[in-house]
Amino acid sequence: MFSFFKKSKPAATPETTDAEPVAPEQATPEPVLSEPVAPAPEPEAAPAAQADDAAPARPGWAQRLKQGLAKTRDKLGGQLSSLFGVGRKIDAELYEELETILITADVGVDATQALLDTLQKQVRREGLTEASELQTALKQALIDLLLPLQAPLVITQKQPFILMLAGVNGAGKTTTIGKLAKLYQSQGLSVLLAAGDTFRAAAREQLQVWGERNNVTVISQDKGDSAAVIFDAIQAARARNIDVVLADTAGRLPTQLHLMEEIRKVKRVIEKAAPGAPHEVLLVLDANTGQNAVMQVKAFDDALGVTGLVLTKLDGTAKGGAIAAIAQARPIPVRYIGVGESLDDLRPFDAREFVEAVFTA
Repeated sequence: MFSFFKKSKPAATPETTDAEPVAPEQATPEPVLSEPVAPAPEPEAAPAAQADDAAPARPGWAQRLKQGLAKTRDKLGGQLSSLFGVGRKIDAELYEELETILITADVGVDATQALLDTLQKQVRREGLTEASELQTALKQALIDLLLPLQAPLVITQKQPFILMLAGVNGAGKTTTIGKLAKLYQSQGLSVLLAAGDTFRAAAREQLQVWGERNNVTVISQDKGDSAAVIFDAIQAARARNIDVVLADTAGRLPTQLHLMEEIRKVKRVIEKAAPGAPHEVLLVLDANTGQNAVMQVKAFDDALGVTGLVLTKLDGTAKGGAIAAIAQARPIPVRYIGVGESLDDLRPFDAREFVEAVFTA
């Protein structure tokens, strides 16, 4: 049934149709099974005499998170530190300035109003008068707002556990799949990748590279639609007793209604292949989109029933405050955040850790 992957020209983009994807027992293109490439041998350890020339140890996660959120901290945390200067009193003008800072940092109008209401109630209740006291109160209010998003993904005993990834073009779905594969392997789980993005040129080849890096199998087709590829991947995972299937899908804008209907069909085919699946529907969001991320969350959630979010590219934007807008508008758990290009720069979201990194250099 399967043949080894051979490099070929990218498949032409198929015409969009309303027909349900056909099951593999009908005439469908033969899937391509890309076997993992054996990892290169580990280099020999450097002699002890060369220890002084060794590269410096990589910073820990807490430090990398602070570095990754530097632009957001400069825009949000820096302005707040100036606002809450020593000796300033809490008054109406302070609240107005705080409102402006939060909105321009992409916290969003609704989330900003909710935070201000919380602060004003605390000021009255505790009799706060100093602006410096308001800074501590704001940090805690932000943590409380984001805590509902703090729910790390737990891979259950479902085998295979199927994760369906969705998002707009350029959000970082394929890269996220590679990082997740590495993460789950480090937890002792076996992983299989489904190259379900059959629309974008070279998407299959890009996923093949991630498969080789992580030494995992990639199921793909030279031709065919996303649902058929993922259907085949689920069958292959069952035959091999694979723990986790990461299913890529084509990027699409929420406004492309015909494409949103197609991704609904992909989910329905997954449900037919494995009742109860997908066990997790992850929406990958590019943090650079700021407030637009809220619209994406609402649209994809309405279409697919999103169960988790992945917020990527936080290291390249000052719009990290948008996570507060998401928490206020549609508090879906943020399973992971990404602050760099390395395989281990994708980690579970921690609300207190995130807020501290925004406020503290």
